[in-house]
Amino acid sequence: MDRNTFTGLFLIMIILAGSFYFFGPKDAEIKKENARIDSIKRADSLKNAGIKPVLKDTTAVATTPTVDSLALKGPFGSAITGIDAKTVLENEKLLINLSNKGGRIISVEVKGQKTYAGKPLILFDGNANKFGLTLNAAGKVINTNDLYFTPTKAGNTVTMRANYGANAYVEYVYDLKAASNKVGFNINLVGLQQVIAGNNISLNWQTILLQQEKSLESEHRYSAPYYKYVDGDVDHLSVSKDEKEDLGKGKIQWFSFKQHFFSATLISKDGFEKGSLEVKIPTAPGQVKFYDANMQLPYAHLANQAYSMEFYFGTNKFSALKDQGYDLEKQVDLGYWPLKYINRFIVLPVFNFLNNFGWNFGLIILVLTILLKVALSPLTYKSYLSMAKMRVLKPEMDEIKAKVGEDNPTLVQQEYLKLYKKAGVNPLGGCLPMVLQLPLVMAFFFFFPNLFELRGESFLWMKDLSTYDEFIKFGFKVPFIGDHLSLMCVLMTVSTLIMTYFNNQVSGATGQMKYIGYIMPIIFLGVLNSYPAGLNYYYFLANLMTFGQQFLIRKMVDDDKIHALIQQNKARPADEKKKKSKFQQRLDDYMRQQQQAKK
Repeated sequence: MDRNTFTGLFLIMIILAGSFYFFGPKDAEIKKENARIDSIKRADSLKNAGIKPVLKDTTAVATTPTVDSLALKGPFGSAITGIDAKTVLENEKLLINLSNKGGRIISVEVKGQKTYAGKPLILFDGNANKFGLTLNAAGKVINTNDLYFTPTKAGNTVTMRANYGANAYVEYVYDLKAASNKVGFNINLVGLQQVIAGNNISLNWQTILLQQEKSLESEHRYSAPYYKYVDGDVDHLSVSKDEKEDLGKGKIQWFSFKQHFFSATLISKDGFEKGSLEVKIPTAPGQVKFYDANMQLPYAHLANQAYSMEFYFGTNKFSALKDQGYDLEKQVDLGYWPLKYINRFIVLPVFNFLNNFGWNFGLIILVLTILLKVALSPLTYKSYLSMAKMRVLKPEMDEIKAKVGEDNPTLVQQEYLKLYKKAGVNPLGGCLPMVLQLPLVMAFFFFFPNLFELRGESFLWMKDLSTYDEFIKFGFKVPFIGDHLSLMCVLMTVSTLIMTYFNNQVSGATGQMKYIGYIMPIIFLGVLNSYPAGLNYYYFLANLMTFGQQFLIRKMVDDDKIHALIQQNKARPADEKKKKSKFQQRLDDYMRQQQQAKK
């Protein structure tokens, strides 16, 4: 390469370099182009994913004012949509799940308790449980059960808030103390005094209680919505049929969704103004009852309207409910008057005293039955003695009947009364002691089926004293009996039949009276076959002890001595001037009138 050629190439390179420097793109232009390329790449990727890109209209942004969610969606616009998530509250006794949707409790597990199948005991769960306020806000009916709340948790306190706008919201505060079955529940309506219309707001709670026990039929029998007025007593709806009741007799202190051994209760410290309760018996398997409560809360249009309440989730153990206050223990069905007083003030204290020894509950029932029989032994003795006197008089009564004739029963009865009077025998003497014992015997019919302490407790072959024992399971329904046969119920029935036989021997019953006593035990077999084994065990023990009492009394009572005593009474001169009792006078007048009418 010569010198001129080299010089020409060098000048060309200088010119090209200068043109790139002076005429090339600036840094800002390069960045702008790179951004354009990146935007094209993102658009291509969205297109490949099937998503349409949203184009930004800069002109609209510059000319259109900002619109908030309230204007777009109405009241509580920001809470209409959200993410359904759970928040957990837990202590030694309860495991509670709260949902963002509705800010409500969606499930409660009672710790330390199991279902009959051995699964965790959950009172209610799922979407079947609804809870919320019904508000007339800005001319629109809002149910907070459908709103999405924002949770805030601090220790064992959870605050759920649904925002209406700036400094305006609905707030639920749940507080679970350590080792407690109560959950503090406060409702705060803040900044809504100009938004909510009316002087009352409605609180609605619906749920379906799930089967926990072996017998669904038994749970139906003892499950119902309970309630208490502030100045009234505890009452409940039907246990056997669908029912709805309006509660308008005063402020309502609490209402309870009660099933056999567990309850879910809401207590208002200031009381609900009024309300209604409803119960339905569902047909789906594993469901006990459907409950629906609608309660009215007064609304005074305050800037911060607060309502203080608390839930109780737990067992229907009498002592546990009593510790909660508000007469919650009256949910335990101890029978009608006077049975409930016998159970509450006599049977239950004795049972609790025996329970302190830590014995097996089969042994406790045995000792309780012995104490009852000892307490009633004077009445039993009088009853047996009266029946023995009637047995001794029976030959003379047969003579009177043969002499007067069976076609004149009124005269026969009149002669019988004369004989009773001469012999010093009261024909009702054997019945009255039995009648006096009957309330105590019947009290146990309500006591054992509602006794939580028997739940899950075993004795001998009985795995659970709070339900029936399946000696034979048929696998199908047998009329009058059911789908099983309870061994303890069979033993109770057999012992009752034997006792009836011996009672007939003592009383000397004949004719129809001799066989009527055998009908009731057979009826009891069908009725009590599905009742708790603990109840049938008690009746079986009572029959055995009655045998023992009668054996001892029979050794103490001599028929010859009774006969001699009767003859002495008959030999005494009749005191015609002796004033008769009003009952005896009326009875004699009735017999005389009947005899004259026949003539």
